[in-house]
Amino acid sequence: MTDLKEVAQLAGVSRATAARAFATPDVVRPQTRDRVFAAARTLGFRPNRLGRQLRLQTTNLIGVVVPNLLNPVFAEQFQAMERAARARGYNLLLATTDYASERESAVVEELLRQRVDGLVLTVTDAEHNRVLQSLVSEDTPFVLAYHQTNNPDYSAVSVDNRAGMALATRYLIDAGHRRIAMVAGPAMQSDRARLRYDGYCDAMAEHGLEVRPVIEMPAHTRADFTALEPLLRGPNAPSALVCSNDLLAISLIAELRRNGWGVPERLSVIGFDGIALGTQMHPTLCSVVQPIAELANTVIDQLLAQIAGATPVSHCLPCHIRPGESTQPYQETHHAELQ
Repeated sequence: MTDLKEVAQLAGVSRATAARAFATPDVVRPQTRDRVFAAARTLGFRPNRLGRQLRLQTTNLIGVVVPNLLNPVFAEQFQAMERAARARGYNLLLATTDYASERESAVVEELLRQRVDGLVLTVTDAEHNRVLQSLVSEDTPFVLAYHQTNNPDYSAVSVDNRAGMALATRYLIDAGHRRIAMVAGPAMQSDRARLRYDGYCDAMAEHGLEVRPVIEMPAHTRADFTALEPLLRGPNAPSALVCSNDLLAISLIAELRRNGWGVPERLSVIGFDGIALGTQMHPTLCSVVQPIAELANTVIDQLLAQIAGATPVSHCLPCHIRPGESTQPYQETHHAELQ
């Protein structure tokens, strides 16, 4: 059976250099690394990662839990994290919960059975979550993605959800809108949606405007015109809507236009996430942009620091408005004609 020594001899390098080429390829010169890999292919050699993992009590695997991959924000996050982890010698294992808090415990337990070195988690409610409490008691490294938390035992990377939605609401107010409502998923099960509603309320109250109850949709990322249509009639109907996430905003725009409600002619719509898909539709989506690539890199760095023994630290990243065609300045006369 071919061993590492034979690979090193064929590549013309030391055994230690050949070992580094497989264990930490980024620290080996590309030309040297290529010679080692070519020699390994010629000899049919593959390193015994399992033996190394057993010796070091590590798998170089990171478990990732997200609500789903139907929402592009989580797909974009996973892809960015996968790049960041791979550059540091780690691979990712993915599990989804479909926004079901009761499923979070099962998927986390399954990932821990796979002997992951740490976890990246997006859960329904970080502040009242038994899974997170259990991970802290077991000293399992984990980082929360997109959550803001006051718990010093939790490491989290997010934007300021409350400030971000206040920014979106003020953007509409500055454009002349006064009757603004927020659209979100069922009973705002997501702690992020609740913070975003608080931000909406902050901005409306600052300007002495009516704070409206959340317009609740049947799913976090799917709009239903029948739930919205009764609220669109009459002199107090909203002229603009802020949505708890981009995919919900995109679905909402499709539902509105399908039922004869022009966007932005009759309703301005703004989302929250800044997913790339929003720039490829018509009208282009105005959105609060989260720096997804920066968030992903920060999450991986923070998790690896915890795996190495660092204490939990949280980061709050800046967000900004990406203008789009889904909003326009409010025109009283034009809006009245369309009612």
